Amino acid sequence: MNTIEDVIALAAARGLHLSVEGAVLIEAGLDYRVVMAADEGGRRWVLRVPRRGDVGDGMAAEVRVLDLVGPVLAADGVAVPDWRVRTAELVAYPALHGAPGLTLTDAGEPVWHMDPACPDYAARLGRLLARLHAVTPERAEAAGVEVRTPERVRQAWRDDIARVGSEFTVAPALSEAWEAWLADDLCWPERTVMTHGEIYPAHVLLADDGAITGVLDWTTARVDDPARDLSAQYGAAGEKMLGVTLDAYAEAGGHVHSGLAAQARHLWEASPIGFALYALTTRTEADMATAATMLNPET
Repeated sequence: MNTIEDVIALAAARGLHLSVEGAVLIEAGLDYRVVMAADEGGRRWVLRVPRRGDVGDGMAAEVRVLDLVGPVLAADGVAVPDWRVRTAELVAYPALHGAPGLTLTDAGEPVWHMDPACPDYAARLGRLLARLHAVTPERAEAAGVEVRTPERVRQAWRDDIARVGSEFTVAPALSEAWEAWLADDLCWPERTVMTHGEIYPAHVLLADDGAITGVLDWTTARVDDPARDLSAQYGAAGEKMLGVTLDAYAEAGGHVHSGLAAQARHLWEASPIGFALYALTTRTEADMATAATMLNPET
């Protein structure tokens, strides 16, 4: 496990000299351990250290995403990370303005710094997503970003559910619900769009007035189901605020197909699948046990 001193030493080896004093270790992410520290001029930096060797494999893809979406979101005053150091062991970039809407304590408990059911945030999120989702698959593909067709999106979920079912005992009620979901044509997108994939308040930076100033952690970004950027809003704020987000999204030019809200709910309810896949990557006893409980709560 990397300590703050270890991470700052990694940065120094790359020519970025930061102070241990006042540095903070953030353990919230599943893929990266993060340290916040300041340089001699007082500028804050974000240092990301991969938790596993496989995480580094996606760094080049994330850079291509940042290069694509950065100018698009900047038109609305929203920033994305500007990686100044990029190695297999360390990513470093100047901290963006604003503060995350959600952080975790050392014990992993959520600490909210905003009201997730705030209508103003819901509307701002909708406008942000409309801007992001306006990036066409063709433009993303030209930038070297992964593109999934609607058919590929649905098949990927079939494959993931089958893999999880082969490794874990899944409660019959969950299996039946997922099979009904896969068979429901209304839920699945008619077209795919450029998505972040994990956009929720821990990855959204806010100004004091509630304006969204930045979006972090584009590790899972790709052209995919638009609902994947709405599911966390449903999970945190419920159906009503999801509706506010979708109204703002539509007003800003986003395409709302008839099953989009339902799909956002389904994706939230399918979160045990995502965690199970993560557990199959780490293979740690704790992660495997947590996944087993999520998939079969009665045991």
